[in-house]
Amino acid sequence: MNTSLLAIVIGLFFIGSTSTSCKIYGFNDIAIPDTIKTVKVNFIVNKAPYVDPQLSPKLTDRLRQKIVSQTKLSQTNNDNADWLIDGRITNYALSTSGISQQQVATNRLTVTVHVIRTDQKANLTKEYDVSRNFEFSGNMSLQQAQARLSEDIIRGLTDDIFNRLFSDW
Repeated sequence: MNTSLLAIVIGLFFIGSTSTSCKIYGFNDIAIPDTIKTVKVNFIVNKAPYVDPQLSPKLTDRLRQKIVSQTKLSQTNNDNADWLIDGRITNYALSTSGISQQQVATNRLTVTVHVIRTDQKANLTKEYDVSRNFEFSGNMSLQQAQARLSEDIIRGLTDDIFNRLFSDW
């Protein structure tokens, strides 16, 4: 009896692990139509009232790298790419998020990026706003926080932008 139960469990595991679902194109919850082969990621410009000069180039580069490494799309510099991706940093704001004994205990840096994906084959444009908060100690200056949080900011925004562009959520 135990042998037959084990055989059933192994069989179900095998079927579950080898079966695939049919959809346009799926890879790590990424949804890209079969007709889309190339992408152009334009430079993400910084239009926020406060400008971190390192953010735009690093964010643009990291997004390009992520698209190339996690999709089958080919990166191009031609304006006739199947998808054009444009973006601009619209907000880079500091606020107090925690007070202790009448002093700032925690600050919050909020960064917002407006992203536009143009599907040139379908003549369709989608726009997204991606925003993320980054907390840091009230004892730190903004410059110190930027140095400490730089990698988290780039990684977090890149992941959020990528998910909005390719997972439609």
